[in-house]
Amino acid sequence: MKHFNTLSAYLEYLELPRPEHPMFSVFTAMGDGFLPCPKESSPPITNDCYTISFKKIIKGDLTYGRTQYDFTNGALFFIAPRQVLQWDSSVVFEQKGFSINFHEDFLKGTELAQQVKKYGFFSYSANEALHLSPKEEKQLESIVQNIEIEYHNNQDEFSKDIIISQLSTLLKYANRFYERQFLNRKELSNDLLEQFNQHLKKYFESGQLQEKGIPSIEEIANKLTVSQRYLSDTLKQETGKTTTEHLQLYLIDEAKNILLKPNKSISEVAYELGFEYPQYFSRLFKKREGLSPSEYREKYKMN
Repeated sequence: MKHFNTLSAYLEYLELPRPEHPMFSVFTAMGDGFLPCPKESSPPITNDCYTISFKKIIKGDLTYGRTQYDFTNGALFFIAPRQVLQWDSSVVFEQKGFSINFHEDFLKGTELAQQVKKYGFFSYSANEALHLSPKEEKQLESIVQNIEIEYHNNQDEFSKDIIISQLSTLLKYANRFYERQFLNRKELSNDLLEQFNQHLKKYFESGQLQEKGIPSIEEIANKLTVSQRYLSDTLKQETGKTTTEHLQLYLIDEAKNILLKPNKSISEVAYELGFEYPQYFSRLFKKREGLSPSEYREKYKMN
């Protein structure tokens, strides 16, 4: 797999114009112009750059998780350093919008270097893009225009600080719009929670729990065809609980049924539920229920 250490090498591979700054570039086409076209397809590659790109789809289907959506209003994509990129010619983008690319070292020594790591959308896969309304699109365009003006100015001691400030504002607005998107997709959130629970049910019933142990959140997310971060953010926004908490609650519910079978010891119940250490199971159960497994069994045992 090819890896590009510099912004210039990455843009050259994409067959895009060289950047005016060695660690920062911006392309815009929000008026009569057109964005430069990157190469039509690529095998998997990685690089050390961040990308913020807004484009509209005019041909081909793109899905959001397992659901197809109307992308004609535009989608904002966020790509972090060392994420694997791959594309083919099946999806055609309208060459309008903007594309900002910058090397991770461009942020070194700034507050944004730490802040950018807190934005979950940089860990999303491409099919979990931010879908903008026309009003939101205009708000971001105005910020990008300010970035572009500064980018094309003669560089001086203030240039980087001004661009960093505008980037920070852009990401704060994107974060706000993501919150709106989660709120507007409650039906999808509920569906995702249902898929999450159904997957666990099948996993338990198939005997994989005893064979492979408790599934990781990453494994579950892969089965649901979403990223781990998106699964967690969606469930947290909709239910107030993280993915790990939902998994633990499911395990505790299963434990309650098994505990009422008097022929099984607490350790056997723990092992049956995929816990490597019974003590961890007991601590988790008491944390969630306020009772130890033994106390729960004694309180609710069948006569």
